[in-house]
Amino acid sequence: MIKKLLLLFILLSAFCTAFAQGIQSPEKFLGYKLGEQFTPHYKIVEYFKYIAQASKNVKLVQYGSTNEGRPLLAMFIASDGNIGRLEEIRRNNLRLAGLESVAGLNKVAGSSGSSSNPKTATATSSNTPVICWLSYNVHGNEPASSEAAMWTLYDLIDPSNTLTQPWLKNTVVVIDPCLNPDGRDRYVNFYNSVKGAAPDANPYAREHAEPWPGGRINHYYFDLNRDWAWQTQKETQARLALFNQWLPEVHVDYHEQGYNAPYYFAPAAEPFHKVITPWQREMQTTIGKNNAKYFDQNGWLYFTKQEFDLLYPSYGDTYPIYNGSIGMTYEQGGIGAGLAVLTRSGDTLTLAQRVAHHHSTGLSTVESTSAYSQKLLDEFKKFYDKSRTNPPGEYKTYIIENDNVDKVNALTKLLDRNGIQYGFGLKNSVTGYNYTTGKIEQYNVSPNDLIINAYQPKSVLLDVLLEPKTFVTDSNTYDITAWSLPYVYGLKAYAVKESLKPASSTFSAAKPQVLVNTHAYAYVSTWQSVNDVRFLSALLKSGIKVRYSERPFQAAGKKFAAGSLLITRAGNDRGDFDQTIARIATELNQDLTPLASGFVEKGNDLGSDVIRYIRQPKVMLAAGDDVSSEAMGEIWHFFEQQIGYPITLVRYSDLSRARLADFDVAIFPDGDYDGFPSDKLTSWIRDGGKLIAIQNAVAQLVDKKGFMLKKKEEKKDDKADEKSKEQPILLYDSRDRDALRSSVPGAIYKLNLDNTHPLGFGLPNYYYSIKLSDDIYDFLGEDGWNVGTVKKDGLVSGFVGQKSKEKIKDGLLLGVQSMGRGSVIYMVDDPVFRSFWENGKLLLSNAVFMVGQ
Repeated sequence: MIKKLLLLFILLSAFCTAFAQGIQSPEKFLGYKLGEQFTPHYKIVEYFKYIAQASKNVKLVQYGSTNEGRPLLAMFIASDGNIGRLEEIRRNNLRLAGLESVAGLNKVAGSSGSSSNPKTATATSSNTPVICWLSYNVHGNEPASSEAAMWTLYDLIDPSNTLTQPWLKNTVVVIDPCLNPDGRDRYVNFYNSVKGAAPDANPYAREHAEPWPGGRINHYYFDLNRDWAWQTQKETQARLALFNQWLPEVHVDYHEQGYNAPYYFAPAAEPFHKVITPWQREMQTTIGKNNAKYFDQNGWLYFTKQEFDLLYPSYGDTYPIYNGSIGMTYEQGGIGAGLAVLTRSGDTLTLAQRVAHHHSTGLSTVESTSAYSQKLLDEFKKFYDKSRTNPPGEYKTYIIENDNVDKVNALTKLLDRNGIQYGFGLKNSVTGYNYTTGKIEQYNVSPNDLIINAYQPKSVLLDVLLEPKTFVTDSNTYDITAWSLPYVYGLKAYAVKESLKPASSTFSAAKPQVLVNTHAYAYVSTWQSVNDVRFLSALLKSGIKVRYSERPFQAAGKKFAAGSLLITRAGNDRGDFDQTIARIATELNQDLTPLASGFVEKGNDLGSDVIRYIRQPKVMLAAGDDVSSEAMGEIWHFFEQQIGYPITLVRYSDLSRARLADFDVAIFPDGDYDGFPSDKLTSWIRDGGKLIAIQNAVAQLVDKKGFMLKKKEEKKDDKADEKSKEQPILLYDSRDRDALRSSVPGAIYKLNLDNTHPLGFGLPNYYYSIKLSDDIYDFLGEDGWNVGTVKKDGLVSGFVGQKSKEKIKDGLLLGVQSMGRGSVIYMVDDPVFRSFWENGKLLLSNAVFMVGQ
C-alpha cells in the first residue's frame, strides 16, 4: 500500500511539474517549426502520448492498428468538469439517438468514469456537452492535416489559451491525428529520400512526382475515404467501431486537393441526398461562414458549394451526415506540393501555409460547435427521434430472401457494423417491389428470411443503403450513383411500403454436419459464396485434390448445382484424408455431405468426364507502373485477406523478362497500359496459361493477333447523320453538363448470365455489375463464350448519360475465349470494386479456379 501511495505521489509530482514548466508546443517538442519538414507518424504518436501525460484535460485511446503495425489513435479533449465523465457523456449521447441498448455500442475501448444504469437513465440534451470530431490525413499523400492536428491539439489543451478554453465547457473535441498512417509514412519517406538541402519549388522537380503506388492509399492500396460504410479495411473497421460508440454531432474530414486549387470548405456542392435535413444544410453554411471570417481576415483564398457533393454514402462527410452529424470535408490545395511548390498563378505554396489553413478551420469549427452546442444537441435528438417514428423513404420494410446463408451472413455482418437492426421471418405473405424483376409482386416470406424494419434509429442510413434506386437531384456527381445492397450482394429482395416487424431476432440455420469416422467415398461442398472459395483454398494449400461437377446432380438425397466441389478419396491416398477434411471443414464452419458411393441418384457419376479436376493454380497479378494501384489492391486483398490463397505480384515493367511458365493464371487489373505484351501472352496462353483481363486491360486486346475481341461500333443511319448536323452550338459555360451525356460515374446494370459456363457457376442466370464506363464489346464468335451480355434495358439503378445509355446495349461484358490449351477471360467491369461488391467475388473466383480446367 505504501509503495502504491509513493508511486501515486511521484506521478502527481511529475504532472504538477509539467504544468509548472508549461506544456510543450509541437515546435518545442519536435525541435522544428511545423511546416519546416514532414513529421513521421511515430513522432506524431509520441507528441500525442506526451500530451496525454502532461495534460489533465485529455484521454488518449488507441483504437486499432494498421496492416503494418502502426497505432491508430483518438484523443478526447474536455474541460475539468467533463474529462472525468466521458463514459457518462458517451452513453447519454447514444441515449439521445435511442441507441444505447444496441449490441456492440455499450462498451468503448479505453473508456472509464462513472456510468449511468442504461435501464434507468434518461437522455438529456441539457447541460451536456456536444461532440466535435476532427479526422485528419485519411489520404497519406495529403499530409498537412496531421501536422495541423498537433497544433490544434496544443491550442485546445493550453490552459493559458483564453480563446479555446471556454469552448471546452460545452464541447468534447475528438482528434484522430492520422487515419492512414501507412500511407502517410509511405509519402513522407519518399519525400525525405529525394528532397535536397532546400525544397525545390519547381513543379517538375522529382520531389513533386511520387512513384507508384503513391501515398494516398493504405497498405492494400485502398482509398480509405471510400470505405466508411463498407468497412472492408481493418483501419476503417476499427475507426467506425469507435465512431459508432460516440456518434458526434459535428465531424470534419481533412483532405488536400491539387496544389493549384485554394481551400475548400462547406457548404457542399449539389447533389445532396434527399435525406439530408434542412438543419444539416443550414449548419454547414453557418460553420462555413465562420471559417470564411478568418480566411477573409488573413486574405486567404477559398471556395464553397463546388465539386464536393453529398451523395455517395461511404465518405468521411456523408457517412456522418447519414448518422445524424454535421459532416463536412475540408480540402487544402497541396497534393504533390512537398515543402514548397510554384503554383500556376506564380505564387509559392508552402507546407507551413497549408498547415496554418487547416489549423484555422479546426479551431473555427470547434468555435462554431461550441456556439451552437444546444441547437446541435437538440437537432441531433430530433434527427433520431424522427428516424424511429417517421423514417424517410417510401419503403418501411426490407425483406431479403435467405436462399444463400453465407451471403446473408455477410450482409448481416455489414448491418451489425453500422448499427442497423434486423430480425428474421414473418407470419404472412407480402406485396412489395421485387428488386430482381423491378415489379410490384407478392412474396411468401419464410421463417429464415432477413427482415429489416425502417422504424429504428439508423433508418436514414438504412434508407440510403437499401433504396432500390438512388434519387439523384444533380447528375454532376463526384462518385458512383448506385450501391443498393441487395444488388451488391446478389440477393433476392423485396421493399415493402408497410411497417412489418420480424418474428424473431435469429433464424434456425442448420449447423454443419460433424464428420466423425465417416470414411466416405467422397465429400461434396456447395459452391455459391466466398466461404466456399475459402474452403477450396484451404484444401488446395493442404495438398488435397479437389474436383467439381460441370452439371447438376443428386446424391445422398440432396441436389447439388453445377460447380459443386467434390473431394474424392480416389487421388487423395493419404492416411489423414478424413481427418484433414474434417479439420478444415470445422475451422471454416463448412457444411459437407459425405457420399458412400460414386453412383449418384441423378446426373453423372463421380467418374464421369463432366467431373473436372481442379489443378492448383499458381497466380500472378500485374502491379507497378501502368497498373491502377486501387484496382490491383482489391485483388491482392481478396486473395490474401479474404480467401487466403497465395498470389505473386509482378511488376508490369518486369514482364518482358519474367518466366510466365512459372504461372498458370495471370491477372491484369484496370490500368493505363503502355506496350501491352499481347504477343508474349499469346504463346503462354496457347501452352495452357489463363489470362484474366479486367476493365481497361480488356481494351488492350482489341484487334490484337489471336484475340477475338472487337469494340462494339455504334450503328449510324441517315437520319442520325442528319440529326447530328442539326446539333446546336454548345455554350462554353455548359461544357461540364454537356460532358455528362457520355458519363457513367457508377451505375448498376443487370447482365444475362450463362450460369452453365464455369465462369457463371454458383450464380443465378443474371448478374448485377457496377459499370464505371460505357465500354462494351461485340459478341465473341464460334471459339468464344458470351457469358455475360446486356440488353437495351439493362440499367437497374444510377445515372448514365444519354449517349452512354444508347451505347451500353446488345453487347458483351463477360466473355471467355479458348486459345490453344489455354483461355482468355474478358471482364469489362470490375468484379470486386472497392471490395464491397460482394456479388462479383465468386465471379472472379470462377475465373481463377473453374474456367479452363
